Amino acid sequence: MPLSYRKSKLIRRSRLFRGSLKLWKPRLVFWTGALAIGVTSVAFAWIADMAQRAFAGITTSGSWTYLLPLVLTPLGFILSAWLAITLFPNSQGSGIPQAIAARHLHDEADRSALLSLRIAFGKIVLTVLGLFCGASIGREGPTVQVGASFMLAAARFGGMAQARGLILAGSAAGIAAAFNTPLAGIVFAIEEMSRAYESRANGIVLTAVILSGLAALGLSGSYNYFGTATAAPSNVMDWVLVPICGIGGGMLGAAFSGVALYSGIRIRRWAQPAPVKRMVLLAGLCGLGVAVVGIVSGGDTFGTSYEQARGAIEGHPTQSLFFAEKLLASFMSMMSGIPGGIFAPSLAVGAGFGSTVGSLLGTSIALAAILGMAGYFAGVVQAPMTAFVIILEMTGDHQAVIPIMAVSMLGYVTSRVLSREPLYHGLSRNFIAAAVRARRSKEHAAVNEQQGRDRSNNI
Repeated sequence: MPLSYRKSKLIRRSRLFRGSLKLWKPRLVFWTGALAIGVTSVAFAWIADMAQRAFAGITTSGSWTYLLPLVLTPLGFILSAWLAITLFPNSQGSGIPQAIAARHLHDEADRSALLSLRIAFGKIVLTVLGLFCGASIGREGPTVQVGASFMLAAARFGGMAQARGLILAGSAAGIAAAFNTPLAGIVFAIEEMSRAYESRANGIVLTAVILSGLAALGLSGSYNYFGTATAAPSNVMDWVLVPICGIGGGMLGAAFSGVALYSGIRIRRWAQPAPVKRMVLLAGLCGLGVAVVGIVSGGDTFGTSYEQARGAIEGHPTQSLFFAEKLLASFMSMMSGIPGGIFAPSLAVGAGFGSTVGSLLGTSIALAAILGMAGYFAGVVQAPMTAFVIILEMTGDHQAVIPIMAVSMLGYVTSRVLSREPLYHGLSRNFIAAAVRARRSKEHAAVNEQQGRDRSNNI
């Protein structure tokens, strides 16, 4: 065989190998990122649960320790807010608005300011810190920002250009792994994150949800977030719950989101002269308020209040004013600016509201709690399909499919009438505006610098 022929054959093989590597590298990086989201979500959930148990153990270990939150909670809020502002900017709040904003930004630097591995690390650490101090927050919204950050990092490492689609996929994978609700992750991505169906992104969203879900299942097994419920309407009064929980939950959700958006604007204006000092002060005051509400409620409003929500779904009524106390604690935790989500607290508020309605009407507490969750959650996020699917997957209550759907739609319509702007999208505009201002400021500074150089050269 001639030497030239062997050389040409080796060259073709080398080119084929390089082409194959170039083709498979983005896929391998993407798959690794999706699996990492699942593993991180499980670890995040485990650490968050440990933090809540530690707080409960500290504050219930003696006759006077129930007053400890009056010191621990404000100090924890202050530390969390200060770290979020100084070390991990843009990690504040839920994290879902940051992911939505990043999808609307076209510059890679602007996206990286909202979604990065550094922010993901800070998000996890500070959310755990907030739960350790009794904040009424959840880990599910932060998992969305973590998942989106992982996927945006995968886009950079793998040389992938579909940043918008990958952020969508990471967000969906985060929700799916956090709640063990794969269908809800997909619906959330379509309905809430993008507000439109993007056929080009459906493949990567589905793949990300499958891989992250497999990783989570492999580590924690198959389970329903709230166990398995079998509640179903059995009489006329049970059906009366549908309009009450739908309209009432929607009104409460609209009040929460509307007041949160309005208060956020006022707080930003108030903090503008000295943002670090004033936001840290506000965090301390909110932490003190959360501590007072928690003590008054007997500790029920601290953390996610998962036990109270699950108890209501299992037929054990909550305290009659638990939902109002939890709503207030969740609102103050959100306004404080510390990292933490509102998904789990919103479900607890809804379950408490439904439980109170069910107790007053003498109906099934379990059914009322499930319908209350659907109505309130749909009212807060104004995403009825997400509310319906996520609650159905978390409770496994297939006997109440139609009532849950009806309540979700009623909650959405009621909230939409009272508060026109969805909460997460309203909050995302703040991050978009901040990114635009920062970019214009850099461009203006660059222009001034160039003009200064031109003048120096002319001289």
